[in-house]
Amino acid sequence: MSDVTAGEINFDGLVGPTHNYSGLAHGNLASGRHEGMISNPREAALQGLAKMKALHDDGFLQGVLPPQQRPDLAALRQLGFDGSPAQMLGRVARDAPALLRAVCSAAGMWTANAATITPSADAPDGRVHFTPANLQSSFHRSLETLTTGRVLASIFRDEHYFAHHPALPSTPAFSDEGAANHTRLCGEYGASGVHLYVYGRRAFEQGPEPKHFRARQTLEASQAIARQHGLKEQQCVFAQQHPDAIDAGVFHNDVIAVGNGPVLLYHECAFLDEDAVLSGVRDRMDVLGEPLRTIRIPREAISLETAVNTYLFNSQLLSRPDGSMTLIVPSECEEDPEVWQAISALILEGHNPVSELRAHDVKQSMQNGGGPACLRLRGVLNERERAALQGRVLLDDTLYNELVGWVERHYRDRLTIGDLADPSLVDESLTALDELTGIMALGSVYPFQQS
Repeated sequence: MSDVTAGEINFDGLVGPTHNYSGLAHGNLASGRHEGMISNPREAALQGLAKMKALHDDGFLQGVLPPQQRPDLAALRQLGFDGSPAQMLGRVARDAPALLRAVCSAAGMWTANAATITPSADAPDGRVHFTPANLQSSFHRSLETLTTGRVLASIFRDEHYFAHHPALPSTPAFSDEGAANHTRLCGEYGASGVHLYVYGRRAFEQGPEPKHFRARQTLEASQAIARQHGLKEQQCVFAQQHPDAIDAGVFHNDVIAVGNGPVLLYHECAFLDEDAVLSGVRDRMDVLGEPLRTIRIPREAISLETAVNTYLFNSQLLSRPDGSMTLIVPSECEEDPEVWQAISALILEGHNPVSELRAHDVKQSMQNGGGPACLRLRGVLNERERAALQGRVLLDDTLYNELVGWVERHYRDRLTIGDLADPSLVDESLTALDELTGIMALGSVYPFQQS
């Protein structure tokens, strides 16, 4: 039975004060192309907030998640650096500059990688389930897991409604990149759904793998999360991402496909066995009485290279109360005449629910390799679950204005790679985060607040 009070909420991550272009993400072409550029943390954070505000103003439920603590001084101490923050930063800048970049990464703003969420409509115990991603495939992102778990446990605190699981073992066999490789397809949000888990490789069996870039999600990790959340076989489809897509720069499934409700928008190169994946999803959707609706973009219309360069599929597909859908794309799609014309023709003129196409400027994030979908962790909550949320995490006009003022007070408008060793950046960042937890009423979620 469907819970008519249930709705999707997109929790966007705030861009952190150390937003920089270090080129840390192997296999992320945009990250590599812009390595060493001067970043603008203030503009990046304001661009993210502007997108959140626009969706809120349009009637969509919009949440906010705080950034990670950066620089990660605890990680430096664990790795043998000691002394004051200034002494540690000076030494690591001299002796291990690549490590300095890693502990200053602001990649936690891409909350699509923060966790995987199963709504209460699908879980056997009727609770919303969370598993923070271990992100073990890259050192700079693996540093996020503990704080992510702490933040989620603080916001989704009521054990009557929410269940939290530990991150999977931080080993290559269980490499987990979170909801960027997970799509839930359904009719109404409060009805039962089908979970599409996309992986890049198998850990314990031989199979096709990319040749140039590392596959970040394993089949075994996706299966373990489904087990943690109590999902049954008939609720899940496990699909392998096409190795050629990974080698082309599609490091997560949300760079080549996006789903919402019963609609799956995807490029023809998204899956290794397209027919089997669609058949599996369609069969499970039919059992639920909701036919799958696909929008397939052929490579003749948009090449794989163009899809990666514009991040067309790293978009948000959102449902309106009347059943129509809005596709939120990065402004790079609008700036590419070929892409804009193709998606306008294939989507807006097709027989599907997508009736509106809208572009948002998130260039500071895009230059670092993340589009609109990377910036959000989405979950389905019913009215009682929304009422049980702790802290000020649902965006409204007052919170938006406070967060804009907070960014303008604390963020720099220019940051070079060399600036990461500036001891004053530590003070600025910790002061900003301490104030933020007060604004958002989150309590002491950061390591520096707990020590």
